[in-house]
Amino acid sequence: MAKPQVVVAPVLMSKLSVNAPEFYPSGYSSNYAESYEDGCEDYPTLSEYVQDFLNHLTEQPGSFETEIEQFAETLNGWVTTDDALQELVELIYQQATSIPNFSYMGARLCNYLSHHLTISPQSGNFRQLLLKRCRTEYEVKDQAAKGDEVTRKRFHAFVLFLGELYLNLEIKGTNGQVTRADILQVGLRELLNALFSNPMDDNLICAVKLLKLTGSVLEDAWKEKGKTDMEEIIQRIENVVLDANCSRDVKQMLLKLVELRSSNWGRVHATSTYREATPENDPNYFMNEPTFYTSDGVPFTAADPDYQEKYQELLEREDFFPDYEENGTDLSGAGDPYLDDIDDEMDPEIEEAYEKFCLESERKRKQ
Repeated sequence: MAKPQVVVAPVLMSKLSVNAPEFYPSGYSSNYAESYEDGCEDYPTLSEYVQDFLNHLTEQPGSFETEIEQFAETLNGWVTTDDALQELVELIYQQATSIPNFSYMGARLCNYLSHHLTISPQSGNFRQLLLKRCRTEYEVKDQAAKGDEVTRKRFHAFVLFLGELYLNLEIKGTNGQVTRADILQVGLRELLNALFSNPMDDNLICAVKLLKLTGSVLEDAWKEKGKTDMEEIIQRIENVVLDANCSRDVKQMLLKLVELRSSNWGRVHATSTYREATPENDPNYFMNEPTFYTSDGVPFTAADPDYQEKYQELLEREDFFPDYEENGTDLSGAGDPYLDDIDDEMDPEIEEAYEKFCLESERKRKQ
């Protein structure tokens, strides 16, 4: 027996009419509104409304920030039953695993809805039903990894979506602390095992994509727990490169991944903190220092051996910006009522504040 579709009840439609501008975010298809204005009594189903929004996000991902709040508010007035929540989860899951470029957006959408949907039935809230749906696919990982090309392609889409979920799905504790879902961390480890246990080219390419996406975060999490899982994965990759009958290009990809991991996943860490940095141990110590000029126009910085002497001479100069002529023009402003109003010297308060600033900067530099 076919599962009945959830439609918008008339009581909701009086609150959120399809021809109301707030019902459909900018850029939406107006088919529903037009049919309603023509007198059609066929209200859009939950499936139609959600699918339209998902397609809209796929085409215009930049609209997420401006339109997600209204979408969630609409769903809170609509998704009021277990069946409706199940249907919502399935629609988002299918979009995230069937449209290659939607896995990241789908994960962001899942994270937002997991915190903003108010319905929480006995069957589970949005996040619990989402993870339950992912588990259904996860449990057939070994068969999927060795299945036909179509099956493997669908499996790979699931793997990458789970990777995005691990990075984007936030779990808030009772004390407000935000963490990632440990169950997804465990799941990704087992999915990598399934991929490397069936070293076909497309399985290995999927493993490389997953590790480039999540490798640094996974390794940090494992290290915090004293685990050596990443070492085991790298060893397995090296064995695949030596023994597996994969293509030369895929072996090259695997070796590049090992190289990436050896460089700490491309992350750059400062060799010393700001307080510890000195001209002796930090070659960039003077990189952002300002450049000053002597009375002769010779530039100097804090890296100059005669910096102290030149800097003191600079402070003692009575006229910091002397008048000079350029192309026969007197820049002192003679004859210009605006420039004539400018004093030759700094205002005493400004000059005092400037000298204090210079002395304070000098003191900090010596510390």
